[in-house]
Amino acid sequence: MGRVYLLDCTLRDGGYVNDWRFGKETIKGFGRKIAKTGIEMFEVGFLKGDSFDEDRAVFPDFESLKTMIHPKDKKMLYVGMLDMSAPLPLDRIPQYDGSSVDIIRVIFKKNKIDDAYEYCKAIQELGYQISVNFVGTDMYSDVEFVEGIEKFGTLNPYAMAIVDSFGLIKRKHFLRLVYLADNNMAHDITLGYHAHNNLQQAFGNAEALVEMNLKRDLIIDACVFGMGRGAGNLNLELFAEYMNENYDTHYKIEPMLEIMDEYLNDIYQKRFWGYSLPFYLSASTGCHPNYAIYLAEKDTLPVKAFNELLSSIPKEKKTKFSKEDAEVFYRQYQENYIDDKETLNELALELGNHDILVLAPGKSLIEQRSLIQNYIEEKHPIVIALNFTGGGFEPDYIFSSNMRRYARIQGKTSAKCITTSNMKDCKVTDYVVNFSSYASKEPEIIDNSGIMVLKLLIAIGIKKVHIAGMDGYSAQQSINYYDSNLEYDFSNVTEKRNQLISAEMQEISKVLKLEFLTSTAYEITSIKENV
Repeated sequence: MGRVYLLDCTLRDGGYVNDWRFGKETIKGFGRKIAKTGIEMFEVGFLKGDSFDEDRAVFPDFESLKTMIHPKDKKMLYVGMLDMSAPLPLDRIPQYDGSSVDIIRVIFKKNKIDDAYEYCKAIQELGYQISVNFVGTDMYSDVEFVEGIEKFGTLNPYAMAIVDSFGLIKRKHFLRLVYLADNNMAHDITLGYHAHNNLQQAFGNAEALVEMNLKRDLIIDACVFGMGRGAGNLNLELFAEYMNENYDTHYKIEPMLEIMDEYLNDIYQKRFWGYSLPFYLSASTGCHPNYAIYLAEKDTLPVKAFNELLSSIPKEKKTKFSKEDAEVFYRQYQENYIDDKETLNELALELGNHDILVLAPGKSLIEQRSLIQNYIEEKHPIVIALNFTGGGFEPDYIFSSNMRRYARIQGKTSAKCITTSNMKDCKVTDYVVNFSSYASKEPEIIDNSGIMVLKLLIAIGIKKVHIAGMDGYSAQQSINYYDSNLEYDFSNVTEKRNQLISAEMQEISKVLKLEFLTSTAYEITSIKENV
């Protein structure tokens, strides 16, 4: 059996969680503590970009990297990663002198394989050991993978690696890739494995690889605390313990636990990573995990719709995430067009010539309850609640553009329900209106129910509306809603959401007079004029 090396890639791959912003002292402290564990390789961060920020584990040149790892531990190899989608210019890579990284890992997608070959050849000539990492290895056919191995084999690299970029590779498929690699790589080339954990395969696959007892050396990538985008990566502390128990290694676990406690736990509390339903769905449908992140942040789709939308993404787009594409796919899915002309006529007859009160589920429903109650008793308005049952007030209508919220409402109200056409699983409702007619053009607030109901009221001829509970968003998530069960986590984009909604309401106020009964964070000129 060859030797098994453990490579820590927390600062590099884990950095996707927090934009690599660990802080200068954490980066330096991390390196010192990881050296105490006895693992053989430490990936310092990404080699990319044009400017250096000492608080980020991203390095645009080797001089900046040196400052973060000096003095180097002689028992550990230092590693940096380059991505062929934006490679570091070769003139920034000095001749190897042992003062910075010892190994450069080059990652590339299939369409960059020729560029990667020439790049690897050039940095190898500068004296660095190279590792050739086949991004999305599962997307290679057997022939393509073998041809890639043979191509890079002419360089006799230090290592080649199977990379499970989206956490899709199950054991049977993984073992086939291992056999293909092992049978077609020169015996002195090390075989690496980089796992993601969307389908919880990382530990089992790494364990299976070690237990194959291959004659060649192996590199197993892992992160402390399993830190990584989405469902995270193989846990270094768990796999090191497995190696200690089964292969007579002597990795020290305590420094890894200290890293978890001192450096990573605070990040974890703010930026969760780990197994979750959205990441399971993205993996099972073969999609980039950022699609799951994008849709989960919307928090509007039940699991069936979530899965349906991911499954509908064109094959060529599934592994190439862009926010622009995600916005298009989301809008297309939501815009299930219907002709709602007759519905609008009915609503106009029912709501016309009445005072209208729109109730949103803000915390001001509690704080300014008596003010709202006095208005209702004095004006006897038609009350329209947004995606909830009224918070103690009795609505005449409930407007919903969110299937997840609507599912909680059904059977709990006698109010008439107005729903939007994107809610494909909605079987019980009184009125259905066309989603795209009232949706915002701004992707971040495309299905904001407050904006949508105001546009609907304009469409049926209403000229004036009173509003309560439409408080706006606060970075302190717990004060956004009267009921914690209704919370969305928009804490990192509150200012932008408030600005976008304010701008929409400003336009709406030109044709629909808005009078806010309760306090709001939305800045609309007409509020001061109306109140």
